[in-house]
Amino acid sequence: MKKTLILCSAALLFSATSCVDSLKDYNVDPKSATNVQGATLVSGAERRLVRELTSTNVNQNPFRLYVQYWTETTYLDEANYDFETRTINRNFWAEMYVGVLTNLKEANRVIAADNTLDAKVKANQQACSEILAVYAWSTLVNTYGNVPYSEALDFAKPTPKYDDAATIYTDLFKRLDAALASLDPTAAGLGSADLIYNGSISKWAKFGNSLKLRMALTIADVDAAKAKTLAEQTVGKVFTANTDNAALAFTSASPNTNPLFEDLIQSNRKDFVGTSFFIDQLNAVNDPRLPYFFKLKPNTTVYAGGTAGSTSPYSSFSAPGTALENPTLPGVLQTYSEVEFLLAEAVARGFAVTGTAESHYNAAITASILSFGGTAADAATYLAQPKVAYATAAGDYKQKIGTQKYYALYDNPVEAYKEVRRLDWPKIVAPKSAVSAFPLRFTYPTTEKNLNTASNKAAADAIGGDVVTTRIFWDKF
Repeated sequence: MKKTLILCSAALLFSATSCVDSLKDYNVDPKSATNVQGATLVSGAERRLVRELTSTNVNQNPFRLYVQYWTETTYLDEANYDFETRTINRNFWAEMYVGVLTNLKEANRVIAADNTLDAKVKANQQACSEILAVYAWSTLVNTYGNVPYSEALDFAKPTPKYDDAATIYTDLFKRLDAALASLDPTAAGLGSADLIYNGSISKWAKFGNSLKLRMALTIADVDAAKAKTLAEQTVGKVFTANTDNAALAFTSASPNTNPLFEDLIQSNRKDFVGTSFFIDQLNAVNDPRLPYFFKLKPNTTVYAGGTAGSTSPYSSFSAPGTALENPTLPGVLQTYSEVEFLLAEAVARGFAVTGTAESHYNAAITASILSFGGTAADAATYLAQPKVAYATAAGDYKQKIGTQKYYALYDNPVEAYKEVRRLDWPKIVAPKSAVSAFPLRFTYPTTEKNLNTASNKAAADAIGGDVVTTRIFWDKF
């Protein structure tokens, strides 16, 4: 009997294996694609970039806490600048490099190799991918300083060198100009795979130029002449309305909901309230965006914030606004309001752009109020206040623009964090229990210190120390 079973088993095994070429045929997942279109890789990068910049998950994005839009109700580590315990600096780094930039590099390779694509369509798709890559690289530099760049994303170079941050910026401008030059509005682009502009090449051209304007003003304190030249090259090519905004519309179905909805509603947690630092400023100028930004303090008719970095019970202060709980709320990369603030600053610095600092300032605030659910009348009333009007608001152009831009960047906390450091307004004081002074950068991840030790040490030495008080190259003051 045993011999018979063995023989039968052997026969079955022979029969089964003789029907296939190799055992690899058993390891094919019919639900996983083996050939991916380059455009869909760009889709994935768009989604992951916007999610990373929009999220308020304390494992990924603490920037609303850093600029003191919000504070925490229970666990206070992140509001007190502790980003090591949860390895936030590692998580942000990994998502930008792996989730965004690696996808975009592979997208460009696949698009280039796709012989079915028309040459102009191929150029457009690669240019859109490149604009997104420049955005991601500039975000990394703005957050860390010197980072792996020229040798990054190369499996043959597992311990890439770190490039000088200013040098990276110089190369990013070249890459951005090349991408913009290759865009052809008469041809198609990424089509429906484009989650930001649904394939509109003219919109991507405006976005690329608006990004160039942002980056030009970013370096204005350290290289005014270069900033002037670059900014002036974008005149007439940037966003001109809220409909131009670079934003990704999320859906009502998981896993493509807005991460704010996931953190504020789906999690069933009540982790955040507004700060008195921010809400008091808005109350002082009767800001019409308050109902969007926050809920009323429970059982009252007022908006009130807690103390940044200190225990602030959810039941005692104004929580983030109901609008932020919408699963389909778009995630923002850049807005028309931001562009108008950049143009206002450019005029104030003496750059040859059209309009006055005041006209652009007014347009920026109006666009912000409209985008957050207000009306043109609300904007006019707001701007008529002496504390808000450009002619009478306190301080120099950096204070006037910096303060109002801080309010308008509420939905874009990563950029808000950069602009607070660059324009130095508003003045943010570290919480009493903070583990450090206000952080001017993220320190490098421990994974880099452990796995890329020599390059990481050289980078730390080059910037004057891998500490949070080391300034990014553009942060002169």
